[in-house]
Amino acid sequence: MGDIMKTTDSFPQAASSALPTAIKTAPRVVPARLRDVLALDDFERHCKPFLPRMIYQYVAGGVETETAMRNGRQAYQDYGFTPRALVDTSARSTQTSLFGKTYSAPFSIGPLGGAAFVAYRADLALAAAAYACNIPMILSASSLIRLEDVIAVNPDAWFQGYLAGDFDRISRMLDRVEAAGYKNLVVTVDTPILGNREHNIRTGFAMPIRITPRVMIQSATHPRWLLGTVAKTFLKHGAPHFENTEAERGPPMMSRKLRNTVARDKLTWGHIAFIRKRWKGPLIIKGIISPHDAIVARDQGADGIILSNHGGRQLDHAMAPLRVLPEVAARKGDMKVIVDGGIRRGSDVLKALALGADFTLMGRPFLFAAAYDGRRGVEHAYTIMRDEIMRNMAMLGVNSPSELNESFVRRAGPAVA
Repeated sequence: MGDIMKTTDSFPQAASSALPTAIKTAPRVVPARLRDVLALDDFERHCKPFLPRMIYQYVAGGVETETAMRNGRQAYQDYGFTPRALVDTSARSTQTSLFGKTYSAPFSIGPLGGAAFVAYRADLALAAAAYACNIPMILSASSLIRLEDVIAVNPDAWFQGYLAGDFDRISRMLDRVEAAGYKNLVVTVDTPILGNREHNIRTGFAMPIRITPRVMIQSATHPRWLLGTVAKTFLKHGAPHFENTEAERGPPMMSRKLRNTVARDKLTWGHIAFIRKRWKGPLIIKGIISPHDAIVARDQGADGIILSNHGGRQLDHAMAPLRVLPEVAARKGDMKVIVDGGIRRGSDVLKALALGADFTLMGRPFLFAAAYDGRRGVEHAYTIMRDEIMRNMAMLGVNSPSELNESFVRRAGPAVA
């Protein structure tokens, strides 16, 4: 992955938060391949032609009617800004603190299961880019790269676990994660079983991968993915395994023996209490939508929650996280609230912060960025988002994300003819 030591050279705006506005920094040199990638959605547009339909839909699709996924994005369109004028914003900074660490911007890279089958060694590209940009990156338990290898690239990475309702299995998994050096643990609680992802059936995608005529045709007609991701992975690293679903190595991705999902439907708050006693670092519960559950998590000692409907990939018609955010934020106490789902613009991040979020999280856009241009693509995605936030902060009249509150947003009314 090359040198991953942190530097501000690639991101000159991050070097100082108080440069005089009369002095302009030199424009960042953007590689030709990325010059027309002006917004996060552009990565998806570029990836769609060269990814097989089954792989593209695996990333982009939701469950059943995809209502939960669409609502996650629509929720941000329902709010408009009420900016403050004539405010000196020359000293603005996007820096935001979370769990005792100061990050360069208030957004993070969420857990992305199977990412290395979408883009070559994607988890390492995501981890290295996040470390260079100084934002959180959460490794998925469903990743195809060992958690020990990822933290070697990014010592600040978080780990997200899909845990069964089995105290012994939980304990052994926590031992492994702790021994690897992870400080922040994310426990996902919205996957007692897998959602009904009909698009996988329609496109021929399955776990384990089955080599059917449809899969062979899609693969052969998309040589960039077939050679640059699949063949390269097998030649250099062998068959990819589910490396982190348990304390022990999981089965190969193409094996008939599927990764272990047994007893996830037995996971309860009693297991969370057990984890809280065992885990010494920050504990974050992901997949909370109910304000009732948010309060239970707070009372159980969770340091944070991630309001999430799993990107619309689990329960269809689940509420958009942004819509329950104000109610949760009003009762969060010292617990941190991170919002996931539907964020595609810097303006979305700022709306979430104004409504009470402490931080935000994105998944699909960063995976498409990795698929399009590896680590460089992920760093470009970071720069797009950070620049949008900086620009909008000036126009909103704030110097820090911490200055935002509900007075900066309003529910938008019906369109005027």
